[in-house]
Amino acid sequence: MVNRRVIALKLAELSDRIARVREACPRSLDEFKNDRTASDVTSFNLMLSVQTCSDIASHLIADEKWTPAGRLSDAFDRLRDHKVISERCAKALANAVGLRNVIAHAYSGVDYEKVHSAAIHGIDDLELFLQEVSRWMTSGSGA
Repeated sequence: MVNRRVIALKLAELSDRIARVREACPRSLDEFKNDRTASDVTSFNLMLSVQTCSDIASHLIADEKWTPAGRLSDAFDRLRDHKVISERCAKALANAVGLRNVIAHAYSGVDYEKVHSAAIHGIDDLELFLQEVSRWMTSGSGA
């Protein structure tokens, strides 16, 4: 049975992180590259947003006693398989895990273009995840 309180807290955290990304990220790539504070705050909150999505997925999988995912990105496939999120959302979040890893571990430096694009365009995928999980939780499936 899903621990609704934990999921509600995680969804609230995700909503806050999404708002922080939208607030901190300049529309211009040049401005983003040149404003270290904006790029750091944006990157950090993007990384934590994706991590929060992963946490939510892991909680749902464990609470529902579904087959555990082998990798973070696989957790979104598991949610898709159980009709929690859409195919589009699962693919987007699986890709977002890669960006999270680049930011978290600074693999070959941070690609400012990718981070900026994720903050401007990819943030909608995180919002979609929030909406789809919320809908599933209120539909009775997550009760």
